[in-house]
Amino acid sequence: MANLFDPVRRHADSHPDTVAIRGESSVPGGYTAWTYHQLRSASINYATILIGSGLRVGDRVLLIAPSVPEFVVAYMGIQVAGAVVVPVNTMSTRAEVEYVLNDAKCALVIAWYGLGPAASSAANACGVPVRTLGLGADSGPASTEVRDRDPEDTAAILYTSGTTGRPKGAQLTVRNLLSAGEIGVACSRSTRTDRTGTALPLFHVFGQASVMMTTFTAGGSLSLLSRFDAAAMTAMLRRDRLTVLAGVPTMWNAMLHAADDTDPADFAQLRIAISGGASLPAAVTQQFEARFGCTILEGYGLTETTAFGTFTDIDRGPKVGSVGSPTPLTRIEVRDEAGDPCPPSTVGEIFIRGATVMKGYWERPSDTAAVLDADGWLRTGDLGTTDADGDLRIVDRAKDLIIRGGYNVYPSEVEETLFAHPDIIEVAVIGIPDDHYGEEVATVVVRHPASTLSADDVSTWARERLSAYKIPRVIQFVDTLPKGATGKILKRSIDRASLAQAASDKRREIP
Repeated sequence: MANLFDPVRRHADSHPDTVAIRGESSVPGGYTAWTYHQLRSASINYATILIGSGLRVGDRVLLIAPSVPEFVVAYMGIQVAGAVVVPVNTMSTRAEVEYVLNDAKCALVIAWYGLGPAASSAANACGVPVRTLGLGADSGPASTEVRDRDPEDTAAILYTSGTTGRPKGAQLTVRNLLSAGEIGVACSRSTRTDRTGTALPLFHVFGQASVMMTTFTAGGSLSLLSRFDAAAMTAMLRRDRLTVLAGVPTMWNAMLHAADDTDPADFAQLRIAISGGASLPAAVTQQFEARFGCTILEGYGLTETTAFGTFTDIDRGPKVGSVGSPTPLTRIEVRDEAGDPCPPSTVGEIFIRGATVMKGYWERPSDTAAVLDADGWLRTGDLGTTDADGDLRIVDRAKDLIIRGGYNVYPSEVEETLFAHPDIIEVAVIGIPDDHYGEEVATVVVRHPASTLSADDVSTWARERLSAYKIPRVIQFVDTLPKGATGKILKRSIDRASLAQAASDKRREIP
């Protein structure tokens, strides 16, 4: 039997005064640091309150909060109570929250006090109670016993989707997340003397599994930045003397172009920088190392693999174009269309098997069967090659997934929203290259002949229904979209050059 809370209580017993979390306090502008002893007490206390309010073992709890210490307390409190955490993006709209509440059949919503009304409005519409997180509103005796869980019990449900259908809840088990922590420690060689920092959202699998669980497994401290800003990241690096820093490519790029007072001295104690969430341009790696004397190591994983799949060997360092070799307890195969393993340098689909592969999609057996076979191999939908050293290179995403600034944007979800507009006949959403975000969201629209629908109208429609990072920034109208013999829109035949030019022209228009 086990619980995700085990690393926290283990270190609270052995090193109670070691700082577990540093971050912004619930008092605006404040800063706080909590020891492992304090984190254990606060998490058990929170579980006591949740159980007292009627939460039962196995209940799903939607958690919507930024990356602050209270997020960790609520997350761990849910685990202590034996329930299942369902973290969602803080930028989610009411419709998006309502969908997750209904799909996961959540019994409770925990929402950060500083967020807008989307979560509470959705909860009220679904008849689900809401508990506000932050400002010290919750207090009481820490009297609850930590609930033992079967390692195969679902601990968290993280919503994700492919190119078709609505978002699906990937069920990550107690074993998946504890294994993620152990793998992270092995890859980064973290110890309890490490001070890890990130501006990654903890509701995302990268921040939650790869960073938070690794830090707590090692017994080190975790510094949190609730919103990324290059200057704030550097200030946190200096203040907390960070030894490990985790982020996405846009963060590293922003730090490269930050104020001139950022110099190698700020990075002197930093022994490892970890990048994921999107492909890291080789130029950024090279420039970062040249300017700051710090090497960025890249990894590859999915929500369905609890963030882990491959990682750059810490001794060998980065290899241009590679995302590293399989992590411990993990196997990688690149297969051809017949399902046979490809020889090195041959492009095929990437399959992953190991301790972090999800249990399956929540209440979606057919979707689970489509990607997860009886032997535990997960079909990723990504294309890649291996080299003679066994290192993996991502060639393309077989899915049409767009990664904008480290956030996943699923074209089908945006298309479904735009299709609902009465003046839109057809729509295709694709990603185009962007120097800052990696990719930008673009859409090509066919409107009714008599319609006067404008790009601003489309943007407003999307803004009212989608999170900010999903809204198309480039909108182009055409008379028809390219189609195949079956009538399927051929996205690869869309003129991306004209969309990229439109994006460039739009950037020049901004003063």
